[in-house]
Amino acid sequence: MLRQMFNYKRWADQRTLDAVESIDQKKHPEAYAFALQQINHIVIVEELFKSRLTSDAPPHPSTNTDVVPVFRELNLRLKLSAKWYKHYVSHLGSLEEEIPFVFADGKRGMLRVEEILFHIVNHSSYHRGSIARALDLAHVPHPIDGYGIFIHETEPHRRDSRGS
Repeated sequence: MLRQMFNYKRWADQRTLDAVESIDQKKHPEAYAFALQQINHIVIVEELFKSRLTSDAPPHPSTNTDVVPVFRELNLRLKLSAKWYKHYVSHLGSLEEEIPFVFADGKRGMLRVEEILFHIVNHSSYHRGSIARALDLAHVPHPIDGYGIFIHETEPHRRDSRGS
């Protein structure tokens, strides 16, 4: 199920990235800037938790930056993150291992591996919802990214037209 969750996340993130890329930046600069900021935040959080899972030094001092990278960089970083998490869950040891770390606010915390992985999937879902509002403001249809849609798109044999 973990592999499936991260396949779903990658699929949903890509749908959102495609929609954000179609925003007319000249007509809707605020919506575009907001969407990029949200993507930036998503990827920073993923990179921070990756460092916690690997016992590496945190790559960022906070969960946002003063300067938001351009779309191309954010797109690449989010794809690299998806690839890393997919590999990680495919070669995972214990889900119960407790990972102590320091949150970006400086407070200590501890989460089990399974909780971190749940957070990564859930966190991006929350922010994709925020991005959907920016897409609405920019008159760009936001993608429907529910898990059922993912299953029916990626495994069409599971879609039974007979109903119940």
